[in-house]
Amino acid sequence: MATPKEIRSVPAPESEKLKIYFLPNLMTAGNLFCGFLALTKIVEADPDAPNFIPVIHTALFLILLACIFDLLDGRVARMGGHESPFGREFDSLADVVSFGAAPAFLVHRIVLKGVFVGAYEQLGWFIASIYLICGAFRLARFNCLAAMNQSGSGKEFLGFPIPAAAGMVASLTLLLLWIEEKDFSLSKLRFVLPVLLVFLSLMMVSEVKYPSFKNLDFRAKRSFAKMIIIVLSIGFFFILWEKVLPVLAPLIFTCYLLYGFVRPYISRAWRHEIEEEEEDGEEAESRK
Repeated sequence: MATPKEIRSVPAPESEKLKIYFLPNLMTAGNLFCGFLALTKIVEADPDAPNFIPVIHTALFLILLACIFDLLDGRVARMGGHESPFGREFDSLADVVSFGAAPAFLVHRIVLKGVFVGAYEQLGWFIASIYLICGAFRLARFNCLAAMNQSGSGKEFLGFPIPAAAGMVASLTLLLLWIEEKDFSLSKLRFVLPVLLVFLSLMMVSEVKYPSFKNLDFRAKRSFAKMIIIVLSIGFFFILWEKVLPVLAPLIFTCYLLYGFVRPYISRAWRHEIEEEEEDGEEAESRK
């Protein structure tokens, strides 16, 4: 009979070993790092200081950069066949910081803190915490559905994804600052942000389904005309990104938010055209 020491020394089967893949988790670490830097910038921002708006701009760009890292980590993992439970859990932990705490604290810092004062100060924190709690609930539900292989973790998401919610808060804040940059502290437009925060909180825990766009393949072949359009669009964005980003980013996130409402009423053919990408015969055959 084997002794307890011998039993403990038996190596775990290959299927039971913890798999940690470098490149996807490096992207997730970049997401978490950007979220932490955004939080530090928001904490450092002094509403009475002359550099308040530039510091908030930096925090907003860091949140949007975290969205890009979040998009890349899942894409890199799927392209390399390196999806793992560890990566999913690490991604959710990073998302709580970058897309939960950072946007909630941002809106509290530049809007709610100046609205709710004195005896009502706690109400501002409460509104910001609603977003954070709903975001954490959304991530926990996603992980549970993924573990059970149910809807909400595959081709479509159940509820508005928290990275998209954070991207919408950050991009819309950037747009409002761009419109009312000189007198933002006195602008009535800033009251859009707390209303948006509460609405997105409800959307994240809703039953509305959103496409994950996991079937879009960046390695797929494209026509010459489509490649020219893509290259010119990227070049145009990089040349005029300071003027384009404040308008384009909130437009993209708003379209995605509204798409979840109109999606059930769109024909299957249109949905397939928007959400999926056809592979040509040779490429599909090579992946079998």
